[in-house]
Order: sequence, then structure tokens, then C-alpha cells
Amino acid sequence: MRPVLSVEETLRLEDLIEKEGTSKAALMEYAGEFLASVAMKAHPHHAVVLVGFGNNGGDGWVAADILSQKGVTVDVVSPIEPNEIKSPIARHVARRTAGRDVNVVVGPSRDELVEILAPADIVVDAILGTGFSGAVRAPFSIWIPTLNEMDMMVVSADVPSGLNAETGEVEGPCVQATYTATMLAPKIGLYSGEGPEFAGDILCGELYDRLDEVIDDVEHAADIVEPADLIEYFPELPAHVNKYSRGSVLVVAGSSAYPGAAIMAAKAAARAGAGYVTVATPDPCANLIRMALPSIPVVGIPADTRGAFGAAAGSAVRVLAGKFDCVLCGPGMTTAAGGMQVVTELLKSDVPLVLDADALNCMSRLAIGGIDTTPDVYRREAPLILTPHYRELSRLVGGEPVEDLGTAIDAAQRLLWAAGSDNMVVVAKGPRTAIVGVERVLLPKSGPASLATAGSGDVLAGIIAGNVAVSHGEVDRWEMQCAYSVAVHSFTGHIAAAAMGERSVIATDLIDAIGDAMGVVEEEALKDAGIELGA
Repeated sequence: MRPVLSVEETLRLEDLIEKEGTSKAALMEYAGEFLASVAMKAHPHHAVVLVGFGNNGGDGWVAADILSQKGVTVDVVSPIEPNEIKSPIARHVARRTAGRDVNVVVGPSRDELVEILAPADIVVDAILGTGFSGAVRAPFSIWIPTLNEMDMMVVSADVPSGLNAETGEVEGPCVQATYTATMLAPKIGLYSGEGPEFAGDILCGELYDRLDEVIDDVEHAADIVEPADLIEYFPELPAHVNKYSRGSVLVVAGSSAYPGAAIMAAKAAARAGAGYVTVATPDPCANLIRMALPSIPVVGIPADTRGAFGAAAGSAVRVLAGKFDCVLCGPGMTTAAGGMQVVTELLKSDVPLVLDADALNCMSRLAIGGIDTTPDVYRREAPLILTPHYRELSRLVGGEPVEDLGTAIDAAQRLLWAAGSDNMVVVAKGPRTAIVGVERVLLPKSGPASLATAGSGDVLAGIIAGNVAVSHGEVDRWEMQCAYSVAVHSFTGHIAAAAMGERSVIATDLIDAIGDAMGVVEEEALKDAGIELGA
């Protein structure tokens, strides 16, 4: 796991490190060294370092000094003279660097800045740090667009200047970084909002040699799931196994309007490893689904006049659910009254339950002002996994905006903390998916743009349900089980895009790639753990 911190958590960590005997002045020196080491990977002959008023600028002054000592020609561009810098630490390193073999330019015009930047091989952005929020002001509102227009290789210190390190918001110009050299731990804003668009490749400098001993003493906004973390969650396939012992899934889904959603979810669950998958669907679309899935039993359930689940569906589905290791409910089922009864009855069951798509929309109608206001509706002993995208998650919390990773995590935590269940997980789907458990937020491998296609969520729900069934409930951390499923889903996007082209992928392509994707996830995990394949 790799911790991702909020701004406040980063400040607490710096205070803790200082109490352990490493001063913030020393951390600035280490940050500057790391920043310079990232810049040196480009083997520059000429570097420009853009610095601001505060400690982020101090990191840049240190980096400039080190680059100069390594034989690089360095220009430092500052808005004020080194003696005018208010931060004592930053002022000290600025004075020191200015007295050495670097060229310092104070307050250049736009045209002068262009002349300074033009001969450079690399630019170090140390203008604004993690404390920045709001809109960029002059002179940086001139510097940043000028830099971006020149399309240069840029290393940003901690976060690209102009990006809110907490929310990922950008309210004005923002540096388009090639690399972001972030310090101690990545900041949550690099993965939220517009952060991924501006951060480039994120490299982390730990700075402190005993970081592992102290970083868990502060809360983490999230943790990045690394490949080796998933090894113990790989589904096993013993030699002596049958279709039932491999795990069984009931997919409660579909309607006359959307039979394909049930087909895709069921097929994905089977491809993910479940030995026995059954579809429970409204009677009018049952035969169509049978023809599409000859290897999967289909049970017709009483329907209403529109071909959705009818008034008698809830009790019928609940009886059927007790025979399976996992139930997936929601894809294509619509939000008709019968569907709401189905969701209500399944929530009362003692079977591991994955709720997706319209099951979530039905769920959101069970309470006014957000289901977290009436947690008894969804509180249960058996595992409950919700897989909302941002709009569905917004409906679940009463319509409050969910627009980026940060607000998605906040909304998911509201649901979890209200229920107070250790077996509940929210998979908040978005450009960067977050898996939110009661105690931890995980950021699994992010998928490509090819996953942004209709039916992709049905495939993910099927993969999750299949893996839950294979585990037979013997999982100590359900959020890690979901992280494995999300990683598999992400790789299906890469594999399908390689075969079809990124713009041409459709959801059924993802299903066909599940087996190969599981193999890639396992290969990456073993490699990351230093385990030879076949060992």
C-alpha cells in the first residue's frame, strides 16, 4: 500500500517527523535534493527554476543549487528578491543559492520570461505548494500560461502550481507538468478533480529514512493499492472442485427494456470464475436471455405490465437468493415498484449482496434526504457491496453533489459510517475509482478511457459478484477483494483497447478479456512481490 495524504495530514506528518528530530529545514533540503534528482533524469544542460514566495519556492532554490553544482546552467526566476522572502527557512536557502553560481532573475516581464525559458532543457515548477487554493494571481497568472504555451518538460514540486492539493480543483491557469515530484506521500488532489490532467507522472520522495515507522501515526486520505497487495486475494481453483464449490451467483437483473444488462453481468460473473451462475429476470425477457446464455440457467420472475419486476417478485427472489453464495442485483432492472420490493427483500437476506445500477436508484428512493438518514434500511450482518457511479452516489446521499474523487469519498463514508458495518464497501466509480471501507479508502489501478462505455459497469458488477462467490465469504477485508476485481476490470479495458482501438471498445469486448486480465493482474502482482512465475 502507498499512502495518499490530505494537506492537513501532510502537515501533521511533518510535525511528527520534526518531533522525532528531523527539522523542517532538513526536510526542505531533502525535498530539493529529490526535486533535482528528478530533473537530472532528463540529463539537462540548462534548467530554469520558477520559485514562489513560500516554502515550495524554498524547495526550488535548493534544487537550483544542486543542479548548478552538477554542472547544469541554472536560471532562477523569482517574484521578489531573496532577502524579501518571508519564510525564514526559504529565505535562508534563497540567499545561499543566490550567492552561488546561478543566475537570478526577479520579476521578469512576459517577453523576458519567454527569452529565459527558450534555451532550457527542463523547467522546475516550485511556484505554489500544497497550501494554495483559489485562483492564481499575478505574476504567476502570467508565468503559468507562458510556460504552458511553450510546451516544455516540467517537473512540479509537490503539486503542479495552480492545482488545489486537497480537491484537485483548478480555478485558473495551472502548470501542465510532465512529472510531479511529490514529497513524503502523494496528495489526494493529484488523483481528484482535474489533478490527473495536470500532474503527469507522479514520483514520490520519502525524504525521511524512518517514514514507514511514522506514516501510519497519521490518518490517510486513501491508500494506493500496489500489485503485490492483491496476492492473497487471487481466487483459488483447487484440483478437486466442482461447479458448486467454485461458487454460485444469482444475478437479479434485466427487464424487457434492458435485457442486455442482465446478460453482460451474468456472463462476467461466470468469466470471473463463479462455477454456477443463474439469472432471475422478469418473465417477458427470460427466453431472450436464455437464448443469449445457453450455459446459464434463467428463472422467470413475475413481471408488471411493462416487463419489469412485478409486485410478487420480491418474495420470489428472496427465496431463490438463499441458495447462492452471492447475489448481484440491479443491472437493467428499472426503478419500478416491483424492483424496489426486490431490493428491500434482498437487503433483509443473509447472503452476500452486490447492489448496482437500478438497485441503487431503488435504494435511494427508500429515504428522503439520503439513505444515511435511515441506516436501518440497509444495515445488515452479511456483506453488502454498493457500486455507484457519481450520479448514483449523489442520489444515495440525498442529491448532494458528487463531482470528483474527494466528494465521492466523503459521500461513501457517510453511508458507511451511518450503517456501522464492517462488511460494507462502497465502490465509487469514476475517472479514478475509490473503494471505500469503514476504516480505509483504497485507490486501485485506474482503467483507460475505453472503459467509459455503456455496460462497462454491468461487467464490473459481474466480476465483483463472481469473486465474492468464489471466496465463499472467507475474506478478511472486502475492500481488498473489490480492489482485485477493479484491477481485473481495468486490465480488460487495456486488453480490449489493444485489440479493438480505444474508441471502439464495447462492453462485450471487456467480458471476453476477463480471463486474460486476471492473468495479467496475477503476473504483475507476483513480479511486484519478487516472486518468479511458476515458483
